[in-house]
Parts: sequence; C-alpha cells; structure tokens
Amino acid sequence: MITLTTKNVSAVHNTLQKLTSTWQCRNLATEATFDIKAFKLHKLESGPNTTVTITKEDAINYYKQMQYIRRIETAAGNLYKEKIVRGFCHLYSGQEACAVGMKSAFRDQDSIISAYRVHGWTYLMGAKPVEVLSELTGRIGGVVRGKGGSMHMYGKNFYGGNGIVGAQVPLGAGIALAAKYLGTGGVCFTLYGDGASNQGQVFEAYNMAKLWNLPCVFVCENNGYAMGTSSERSASNTSYYTRGDYIPGIWVDGMDVLAVREASKFAVDHCINGNGPILLETVTYRYSGHSMSDPGTSYRTRAEIQAVRMTRDPITSFKEKILSTNLATVDDLKKIDNEIKIEIDQAVIKSKEDEEITLDELASDIYSKPIESEHRGVVPWQKIKHVRIGPAFNIV
Repeated sequence: MITLTTKNVSAVHNTLQKLTSTWQCRNLATEATFDIKAFKLHKLESGPNTTVTITKEDAINYYKQMQYIRRIETAAGNLYKEKIVRGFCHLYSGQEACAVGMKSAFRDQDSIISAYRVHGWTYLMGAKPVEVLSELTGRIGGVVRGKGGSMHMYGKNFYGGNGIVGAQVPLGAGIALAAKYLGTGGVCFTLYGDGASNQGQVFEAYNMAKLWNLPCVFVCENNGYAMGTSSERSASNTSYYTRGDYIPGIWVDGMDVLAVREASKFAVDHCINGNGPILLETVTYRYSGHSMSDPGTSYRTRAEIQAVRMTRDPITSFKEKILSTNLATVDDLKKIDNEIKIEIDQAVIKSKEDEEITLDELASDIYSKPIESEHRGVVPWQKIKHVRIGPAFNIV
C-alpha cells in the first residue's frame, strides 16, 4: 500500500503535467486548413480562396504580431491617461487582423501609407515596441526621435501616418506611380477609413490610378463609426468596396487575419499582373473612441462593444483556431503572452525615462538634400541651422 502525502501528490501532479505537455508537443500539427467567410466581389469574376491553409510557423507569427499591437495600444492608452502622451492618440485595438493580414502579403518592394491610426503599422514595418512608445512620449529613442508623435511615424517602405483626413489617398496613388515609373514591381497599400471615404480627393485618386493602371491597393478600413458617426448616417452607399466604380473591389471580414491575408495576396497578384488598382473593404471594429479624447459611447452602447469583444475579437478567435487544430498548446500561447507583456512593460519604463531632444535638433532632418543651410524660425529674422541627424527614409 502507498500512502500519498501532500508532497507526493504535488510530485505526481507535476509529472503528469510534464507527460501531458510532452505528448501534446509530439502530436502538434504542422499546418491546418480553415474555411473563411465568403468574400463579396465587385467587377471580378472570381476572388480570393475561401479555403485556406496556414503553417504552424505563420500562425504563431500572426498571433504574436496581433498580441504585440494590442499590448502596445493598451500601454499607449495608459500613458495618455497618465498625461505622459500629449496631443492626439488614436488606438488600433480591435483592428489588429487588418494590419497583420495585409503585412503578411507584403514583398520587400511593397509599401504602405495610412492615416493616423498607425502605432501597430509602425511596429509591423520594423520599429521596435520601445521605439513606438518612446515616439509617443516624445523621447529621443522614438522612431523619429520624438518629433512625430502618434500620427507621424515612418520607416522603410512605410510612408507614415498622415494627420489630414483622406490626404494620404492621392499620396498613395503617387507612391504607386513611382513604383511603376521606376520599375520596382512594388505595390502600394493605401489605407483610409470609412470617414474619409466620401472625400473628393479619394475619387480623384481612384480615377488617376485607373487611368494609368497603377499598382495601388486602396483599402477602406471600415470600423463603422468614422470620427463618431455611423456609416449608415454618413454614406448613401455603405458598400465601400463598390465605390471605386470602374475599379474592382472585394468585401473582406476584417476581424479574420486569414481572410485579410488571402484578400491581400489576391490584390497584390491583381496589381503585379498589370490589371491596375483594386479596392478592399476590411470590415472591422475599434474598441476605443476615435481618439483618446472620445469616450466612444455617445454613438454606440457599451453592450455593443462588449458583444464584439466576446464574439468577434480578432485575437481571441484566431487563438481558438490555433488551439482547435492543435497548432499550439495553451501553455505555448500563455508563454508568448507573458513574454510580450514583459517586453512591453519594460518598453513603457524606458519610454518614460528616456531623454528628450535638445533645441539644437529643432530644424534637423527637414530635407534629405537641403538647398539652404538655414531655415526660417518663428519670425522671419530668426534663422535656424539645418542639421543632419538620422538617415532619410525612402529616398530614390
């Protein structure tokens, strides 16, 4: 007869856990296949695949990227509430699948330009989380040394956040024109929201892009509420994927990273095969208000927000896909979550402690090839010397 003590029971429990973990690891799948929500098509005879296969490596990578963005945005929101982040601050929480899905289709020569909800995109395009958060706090370790803030971050093939609503759309068409003119083979993803979709410059950009068959993927990230007005109250035609008229379009479930990936791959192929521009509408949802100054509950209910979190959250739903197909174990994902949390917590501390730039840098890096060595100050007779500090991005 064996007498079990508390110590023995604990040892047996630990042994069983190790055996279970070992068994799970030996039986983990290397890939999985899923059926995704059907796409809606405009002026296309066929669309992206609705049965998709993903490798374990890609699944883990997408999960990590979405978790990083969610953690960065949570940290940014907290820093704003502490009044350490000043000015505007627009969070991407809830929309992570859009950015991660699109980025997964990028090749080295492809580029992106967006509006001002770009903390996550800055990270995806190569910046470290600490560089994103330090930019928000206006510190020297920021991606542009604290001078751009929330809305103006840049990187290789990343033409940044733009503060003027809709103004990035014709710029994106211009980037696509440059890619075609220079023969790079690149495609430009040009992002805007449902709030910007009614602007005249958007339709002008459509027209020129189609006239010249530019390799431009126009993406309307439809989060439903623009700056605080529902799509139904602001647009006569809420089928944004059809609003390119003569430009083909695709409606995409923007809460499913795999759906966005497949649509983005299709869009890239469409452009590089000489078919000109294409329009994607990624239907998504933002959990926060338009910006941190907007509580986000005057035009929708808290119950609605909670319902989306419970039933359509892009990270939770993808996590369920990973676990249900045995691409990873619960412990695997918990370990990833904990590592990301620790890294972001450390980045927050660094972003608070880092130094600010000095006044000597006020006129630094304005032009890549300045014609004049001095620039006008606050008043005409005040001159400020141009200084070269960092490398210029995206210069041909």
